[in-house]
Amino acid sequence: MHNVTVKLLSRILLLVGLLSMLNSCFNTAKKTIEKTTEATVYPSDVISFMGEWKILLGDGTHADELIDYAKDDFFYVEKENNTDWVVYKTPNSGITSRTSSNTRTELGQKKHWIPETGGKLTGTLKVKHVSTSGDARVAASYSVVVGQIHSDEGHENEPIKIFYKKFPGHTKGSVFWNYEINTEGNNSKRWDYSTAVWGYDMSVVGSSPDTYPEEPKDGIELGEEFSYEINVYKGVMYVTFKSEGHETVKFTKNLLKSDFATKEAIPLQIWTLYEAIGRDGVERDSAYAGEIQYFKQGAYNQTNGKSPEDNIVWSTGSETYGGDIAKQYANGCYSEVWFKNATVGEGTMPIEK
Repeated sequence: MHNVTVKLLSRILLLVGLLSMLNSCFNTAKKTIEKTTEATVYPSDVISFMGEWKILLGDGTHADELIDYAKDDFFYVEKENNTDWVVYKTPNSGITSRTSSNTRTELGQKKHWIPETGGKLTGTLKVKHVSTSGDARVAASYSVVVGQIHSDEGHENEPIKIFYKKFPGHTKGSVFWNYEINTEGNNSKRWDYSTAVWGYDMSVVGSSPDTYPEEPKDGIELGEEFSYEINVYKGVMYVTFKSEGHETVKFTKNLLKSDFATKEAIPLQIWTLYEAIGRDGVERDSAYAGEIQYFKQGAYNQTNGKSPEDNIVWSTGSETYGGDIAKQYANGCYSEVWFKNATVGEGTMPIEK
């Protein structure tokens, strides 16, 4: 009888031990799942304005609702030095919009406006990568657009595009912004006038496909943080650029009255840069007055696989690996831009300082 009791107690203790161990494993697994769930951070958790936007990704994916939305390899969050960044990444070749040959992982503002009513967009960012393939003679090579205003009617041109460009082998790149004329008549003669912020403007190119100009002394490195503000107020665009260790730079451009309405007003930069492709149009006198606009922000890759012989300004001849995105990412044929802060809203009266 004693032996039976001992055996029974032993079995009971063993069963209790097994149940305790199973419960412990269950709780550990539950905590792991909870921890994984808690660790998921979406772009909308980092930058709260995502409800104001839709997005087009570099593989052609469209998304109209960006709260708690992300997509691996294109639009997601990275943590660096305890700071969360929204990543926009796009290859040299993928599926893009109907008005462009270039891929993008880029937000498009849902709300539209006209210059007279205005709007404001800000961003604090760093460019992590630009394509390392391209033709150095082509102005658009090795560059990405990180913010812009885009028209939604007429020629659908762009009053501002903010670029970052870095030649291969250089440590520092350039930040510049382009104004595209709202062409009078046929838009095939359109052109962009480029203005340097830090480093060069767009017109500084190489003398051969693999010969680069001197590295800009006051440029911005890959991974170096900078910020911009585009503020359109009562038809005038006020643009401000800031970066620690660099001079703050400001620009003003009237969007209701053209500076380029005659052939005589076309800048020398345009005659030099666009001569080979015959772009010598003039702008309508009222510029972008009354025309519907919206903001865009992210990574609009300016490199593509089109032949420079067809367009020495915009066709960069970059490597695309037949559109294979994984191969492009593995071989440096992509653009990647990180934002940690951004806002969008109404235009405001500029404060003079």
